[in-house]
Amino acid sequence: MSSRIYQSLSYLNNLNKIPLSVENVDCLFSTKSFKSELLKQIKGAEKRIYLTALYLEADEAGEEILNALYQAIKNTPALDVVVLIDYHRAQRGLIGTKKSTSTNTTWYQDLAKVEGAGVKIIGIPVKRKELFGVQHLKGFIFDDQVFYSGASFNNIYLNQHDKYRLDRYWLIENTELADSMVDYLQQNILNSASVVSLNSDTIPLFSELKVAHKKLNKALKESKYEFTNQDCTGQLAVMPLCGLGARKNQLNKTIRQIFQSASNEIVLFTPYFNLPSAIAKDIHALLKRGVKMTIVVGDKTANDFFIPESEPFRTISALPYLYECNLKQFCKTHQTSLVEGQLNIHLWKSGNNSFHLKGIYSDKRFIMLTGHNLNPRAWRLDLENGLLIDDPQQQLEGLLNAELSEILKNTKRINHYQDISDISEYPEQVKKFLVRIRRIKADKLVKGLI
Repeated sequence: MSSRIYQSLSYLNNLNKIPLSVENVDCLFSTKSFKSELLKQIKGAEKRIYLTALYLEADEAGEEILNALYQAIKNTPALDVVVLIDYHRAQRGLIGTKKSTSTNTTWYQDLAKVEGAGVKIIGIPVKRKELFGVQHLKGFIFDDQVFYSGASFNNIYLNQHDKYRLDRYWLIENTELADSMVDYLQQNILNSASVVSLNSDTIPLFSELKVAHKKLNKALKESKYEFTNQDCTGQLAVMPLCGLGARKNQLNKTIRQIFQSASNEIVLFTPYFNLPSAIAKDIHALLKRGVKMTIVVGDKTANDFFIPESEPFRTISALPYLYECNLKQFCKTHQTSLVEGQLNIHLWKSGNNSFHLKGIYSDKRFIMLTGHNLNPRAWRLDLENGLLIDDPQQQLEGLLNAELSEILKNTKRINHYQDISDISEYPEQVKKFLVRIRRIKADKLVKGLI
């Protein structure tokens, strides 16, 4: 074992963790089951519901979730119900839609006038503008149950109609984990003067939050989940992690240690192939030392920014093609590993549905459940979290294999970099955009913001 692998393993082994019971861990495999489980958990909660996501959309599925939350309070008046989402995202419509005075926030306000203020909908302004970073914490706590997914709440994530966006859906029943995640939200976010009640009559402008926001931003960069230190050596355990910013980011550091500790095999799920330079360097190193790697990534048509050629071109619709260019270059660089089977790239595609899975599985031991996009933007700008599961006895191997098997059903393996479309085959306006940003050398800037 090299000194680098040994150091990374020591780091992971020495992290404080919470012991888990294997019978209290489960995984779901579909968007339909995700929605039904959410509604079941909301209905059954007795003391608290804390939901953290990027957004809660004003559509049929979002309405169903929010109505269920209000009904839960009617059934159990003492129930503590908090929804935490991004402050900026809540006050605009979907990308590409016309500006309107009706937003998610106005919907929250209108419903609160009818139902009352029992559901607390909190907007978190991570940065002064959405472009420079968002609230990307994930996880839903129902009493002592943690339901972890990278999904938000809208029609496509909840498979309301004929389209869905696939994510990961893990259930962990553990009081200390649930307490730690709720305490983090209460102590580091809900206590801040910069967070906003989005279903109040008046929503303050960001300019009114500047002073408090600076304090919040500083506190979030220094914050971490707190829980009792226990000896979990040799047993199934979990650790909640979070991070904001490129420096002293505990989540980012732990993700790198997972890559650097791998000695046999590692699996990576990512919807957007635009790796931070640090992760690209770690992957190159593990391939060089013979570690087998599987990457499951969405096809460009399974990207949530993809727009069919039949529809009007928008700049945002070029992003899936930019990600595909990155993937093709990566495959070309590691073509030998592809041919030899050391590197396996699986492209996910299922009709007109989209792919949103994130996470890492290393040496059948370390499991990272996260909403982290593993791109330069998330690495430097977004507020992210994740759950690191340590499974030294491979007690969850069957569950993980079942999840992977379900995911791979809708994939094809890339055998050669030429299996991936070339820029010459792209729609004309996409091609012009990509050529233009390369010519003015703006491609690196763009990649740093997506």
